[in-house]
Amino acid sequence: MLNLRMAYVTAILSMLSAGVCFAGPVNVNTADAETISAELKGVGITKAIAIVEYRKANGPFRKAEDLAQVKGIGDRTVEINRANIKVASGDARSK
Repeated sequence: MLNLRMAYVTAILSMLSAGVCFAGPVNVNTADAETISAELKGVGITKAIAIVEYRKANGPFRKAEDLAQVKGIGDRTVEINRANIKVASGDARSK
């Protein structure tokens, strides 16, 4: 019974951490709103759309901190996501 319970707990923890394991850096200069909202913590679809619209109107972001110029994105959001924000040209999602 203890082994079954341990296996169950291990399976649950594995499923919960799977999203973190597969999350990767997102290139905010090429990614669509769905990808941005899925990969950046605290960035829902509305904020992700604002990022894409800002990029279309103002050109590519040069550094992660430039995201704070987008309405609804603050310095704290940039800091939380710094490791997952890429600003290079290329694929929408770096692997």
